[in-house]
Amino acid sequence: MQYLGHLPSSDPLFGYLKHEIMPQLGACGKEGFRVFGSSSSHAVYIYEDRATGCKAVGKFYFSPGADTFERSRHKMYREYRNIGEFRTFMGGNRYAAKALGCNEQLNCLLTVEYCPGRSLDSVILDAIYRNGGRQLQEKLAALAEFLAQVHNSSARPVMVDFHKVCRYFEAVLTQLGTLPSPSEKSRLQALCGSYRQDLQMYQDQEVLVHGDATPANFLFGDGRRVVTFDLEKMQRTDRVFDVGRVTGELQHYFLCHTGNKYAAEPFISGFLREYAGYFPDCGSAFISVTRRLPFYMGMNLLRIARNSYLPLDYRKHLVGEAILTLERSETCSRH
Repeated sequence: MQYLGHLPSSDPLFGYLKHEIMPQLGACGKEGFRVFGSSSSHAVYIYEDRATGCKAVGKFYFSPGADTFERSRHKMYREYRNIGEFRTFMGGNRYAAKALGCNEQLNCLLTVEYCPGRSLDSVILDAIYRNGGRQLQEKLAALAEFLAQVHNSSARPVMVDFHKVCRYFEAVLTQLGTLPSPSEKSRLQALCGSYRQDLQMYQDQEVLVHGDATPANFLFGDGRRVVTFDLEKMQRTDRVFDVGRVTGELQHYFLCHTGNKYAAEPFISGFLREYAGYFPDCGSAFISVTRRLPFYMGMNLLRIARNSYLPLDYRKHLVGEAILTLERSETCSRH
C-alpha cells in the first residue's frame, strides 16, 4: 500500500465513511481517515480509521471519459450482488471479503471490507527467488480445496454453454489487435473452431466460478485459510475457467521470471491433482479437467498478452506459447 495522506473532512466521502461504512466495522471515524493507494484496473483506495486502525476498500467504477455512468453503475451493482451470491458458498477455511455498501453519488463507489493476508503472487515469487517451493505447494493445495468446494457445491443441472466461452476467446483475440501475426491469428481462430466442435467441452455442469482467479485476487492466512475478493467477473460456466486461469498464471510467472516454463510443471500438476481429489472418482475427474484444460490455459496466456506493461517481445512469446498450449489436445487426440 502507498500512503497518500488524510481524507479531508470536507470531502463527501468523509461523511459516508464515518456514518455508513465504518460503524459496520466497529469504528466511528472521529479522528479522520488515512488514505492508501492500491494498484488495480479500477481506482481502488484503502481507507483507515485513524483511531482504531480499521480499514475499508473503496472501488470507484465511474471515471468521466473512461466509461458511461450507467455502465459504471451497472458494474458496481453487479459486483455487489456477485459478492452476496459467492459468500453463500463460503465457510470453514473459505472467505470472501464482505460488501459494505454502494454509493452512486460518489462516482459509483463499491466499498468492501479490508482483509489481511499474503497474496498468491508473493508466494509464487518466493518460490522462484527464495526457495519457497514447499510453501507454494501448500498454498496451491489450499486454493485447490477452495475452488473445488465452491465449484462442487454450486453445480446445477445445466450443461456448460461452451459457445459463450468461445465468444470470450474471440473477444480476447480482438483485443490483442495486431500483436499476433496474420498466420498466428488464423491459427488461433482455427484452434478455437476445433474446440468448438469437441463435444467434451460441453459435457460438464455449470458451476459458479470466480471469473478472475489471478494470483493477486487470493490471500492466504494461517493454515489452509483462503480469502478472495474482486468478484466483478463472477459467472456460471465451466469449472476449468478458474482452473485454467490459475495454471496459466503459474506458467506465465515462471516463464516471465525464469525463462523456463517447465519449472512451473510440478506446481501445476500438484494443483490439478489436489483439485481432482475433491471428487468421488478423482481419476476420472483429473482426466476430464486436464482434457479441457489446454483451451482455458491457452486462452489465459492470450489474456495476459494483452497487458501493454509487459515487454513487447514477451507478449509475442506468450501468443506463441498459447498456440502451443491450445495444440496439446490435437496432439493427444492423434496419439
